[in-house]
Amino acid sequence: MNTVVLEVRSLKDTLADAAATMRTRRAEREARISFATPELLWKVLTAKRWGLLKALCGTGPVSIREAARRVGRDVKAVHGDVTALLEAGVLSRAPDGRIEFPFDAVRVEFLLRAA
Repeated sequence: MNTVVLEVRSLKDTLADAAATMRTRRAEREARISFATPELLWKVLTAKRWGLLKALCGTGPVSIREAARRVGRDVKAVHGDVTALLEAGVLSRAPDGRIEFPFDAVRVEFLLRAA
């Protein structure tokens, strides 16, 4: 299964792990997309965008119009969500311009600590 982990991590920790991966030449088993704070993660992953990701899991490249049809939403509204997800690096564009979420599963990880 091709899984992506959406996580909350500091830039310092992310860069340290990248350096360790380069040093050991052992790639992680799962793709990771990191957000600096839980607030940023939830700002990017609104309920409607989460629904869009669920609809795109494992489907391959689709047009924005097709993505809107799958979630039963207006094309213009979905276009705005797609733009935000592309900018955050959660979605990508296929060579033909269609959008793609190239994963079969998503796991969200973050640790909430007392202040």
